[in-house]
Amino acid sequence: MTEQPFETVGETRGGRWLVTCDHATNIVPPCVNGGSLGITPADMARHIAWDPGAAGVARTLAERLDAPLVLSRFSRLVIDPNRSEDDPTLVMRLYDGTVIPANRAIDEAETDRRIRTFWRPYHTEVARLAARRSDTVLLAIHSFTPQLKGRPPRPWQIGILHAADDRLARPLIARLRAEGDLCVGENEPYGGHLPGDSVDRHAEAFGRPNVLVELRNDVIAAPADQAAWAARLAPILEAALADTGA
Repeated sequence: MTEQPFETVGETRGGRWLVTCDHATNIVPPCVNGGSLGITPADMARHIAWDPGAAGVARTLAERLDAPLVLSRFSRLVIDPNRSEDDPTLVMRLYDGTVIPANRAIDEAETDRRIRTFWRPYHTEVARLAARRSDTVLLAIHSFTPQLKGRPPRPWQIGILHAADDRLARPLIARLRAEGDLCVGENEPYGGHLPGDSVDRHAEAFGRPNVLVELRNDVIAAPADQAAWAARLAPILEAALADTGA
């Protein structure tokens, strides 16, 4: 593979935030099963392959926060950078009703190759930028589907996820709920963080303030929506960080 498994934007920006987008793209590089996982283009466009809209929000947010940004350059179905190396869902074989043929019979050697080729370089880059200053704050941007197959609709426009270190999440949730027009989930639509996931690896393990923001992907479907959400969130994030005194 000649392409980098990550994209770094604004490396020289001076702010203390570091923005990440683990599921920025649905690219399957040619070195993975010839560039196809064996599922339809419609499935590759779904949330199972990436976080639609998240990269656009992350780019504008990083610019407004004067923050560097690291985005993945491979589909989460190739290997999921928001999982630990030993997580059984690191390479998904079945996701939201879709069988992934190229992953169905994946062996240890191919999993290890994907870890070395994609997963580790991405995390090495995030770690490098997180260490650029002693007061780094990690902001992870994700999106979620309005409804999983056979499950109830998800009402939240935005979810704020946190693990044990909730010093930034708490004031952020309070400020978002004070907006009055948002349905805000706490550890919704997913609960907290998984051991060894991106936030755990790059923030919790170092005592860095952190928050993971999940946006429902229908509210950030268009570039204009992504820019509007980023413009709205940036000052709220800054105010919430100030609230922490960190």
